[in-house]
Amino acid sequence: MANVLVIGAGAAGLMAAGAAVRQGHTVTVLEHQEKPAQKILVTGKGRCNVTNDCTAEEFLHHVRTNPRFLYSSLGAFPPAKTMELFEELGVELKVERGRRVFPVSDKAEEIRQALLRYAEGAVLIEDGAQKLLLEPLAPAEEAAPAAPENPRHPKKKKPGPAYRCVGVRGTSGREYKADAVLVATGGLSYPTTGSTGDGYKLARQAGHTIVDPVPSLVSLVSHDPDCKKMMGLALKNVSLTLFEDNKAIFTEQGEMLFTHFGISGPLTLSASSHLGDMKKHTYKAEIDLKPALSEEQLYDRITRDFALLANHAAQGALVKLLPSSMQPVMVARWGIDPATKANQITREQKRELVQLCKHWEVPIDARGDLAHAVITAGGVSVREVDPKTMQSKKAQGLYFAGEVLDVDAYTGGYNLQIAFCTAQSFANNL
Repeated sequence: MANVLVIGAGAAGLMAAGAAVRQGHTVTVLEHQEKPAQKILVTGKGRCNVTNDCTAEEFLHHVRTNPRFLYSSLGAFPPAKTMELFEELGVELKVERGRRVFPVSDKAEEIRQALLRYAEGAVLIEDGAQKLLLEPLAPAEEAAPAAPENPRHPKKKKPGPAYRCVGVRGTSGREYKADAVLVATGGLSYPTTGSTGDGYKLARQAGHTIVDPVPSLVSLVSHDPDCKKMMGLALKNVSLTLFEDNKAIFTEQGEMLFTHFGISGPLTLSASSHLGDMKKHTYKAEIDLKPALSEEQLYDRITRDFALLANHAAQGALVKLLPSSMQPVMVARWGIDPATKANQITREQKRELVQLCKHWEVPIDARGDLAHAVITAGGVSVREVDPKTMQSKKAQGLYFAGEVLDVDAYTGGYNLQIAFCTAQSFANNL
């Protein structure tokens, strides 16, 4: 049995520790925070969307970056096994809209406590990881080829790992020796919960490539004053399309929110993961306020509304169409005289209103910051990690799991599931 060292007591770290203990390994977990698994408490708005009740195949359609990397780990530990495990740990679960899975209690603390119980056979030490303990490996001897090599088409020889990881030096100065070291430190999002990006520093010590970390599943900043005028307004059953240089790159229907700095809510978070280099491209969001209606159907609806509200001024004529906080903003953007009675509004003006309702534009100026991002996109390049075992291709005995990897998905329980299945793959392939 192996002596296992897990760096980070978050979702991936505790899951890996518990699974490794059950495989009979001796496990030590290093956590630089006094209280482990803090980030779990802020997931799902404090309710913890623990996974998504879908098949592994369906799941992969919701993984934005490097879904192929997850084929093995997700196949071995799909959402159904996550749900089964937490129910075995005493957590009663429920499935909500979009097949999102939550504890019946609606308390993320219950998930945190379940993970701590799962990992209770491991030794938890309050210490960070400052440096990998690496030993150089002698170049492997090449076996004689079974057949003569074609000089015109020589086979590319993939270099093997240059190091063996034998432990880490903690921030305390103490050295922890191990047969297997798992980096499960998370990303950079929600730094108040302990996310510091230390895992990237450790990976670089072993020669790993780090894909630049950026905020993902994050609110979007817009200097459009209309957003601030409508802050707090939540829209349901709308469609949001994200445009990059006037080309649509994301469309989805659901919920969104106007804020004092721009837009937020589930639709916005999902759209944010599609943003590229904002110095090279321009972005805008386009909101269809009535996606269930075609433009002609909406025109007919507006015509009927205005007939019923014939003597109302322009804003009052919108009472059946739009939320109250949006009505004055719509009138201003519409450009119509607010004193205009509903029965005086022309066909052309109604057509203009239809266009605004179907194509409400919000210019996007920036991503929200890492302090408020749900996850970090980017991280350790998966080209340098074995997708079955999570072992580094740069250093024997070094492994990665969870958000520290360059794998991310949309909102809906998918990112926690990635943490769980990559952690299980590590433990089950030691």
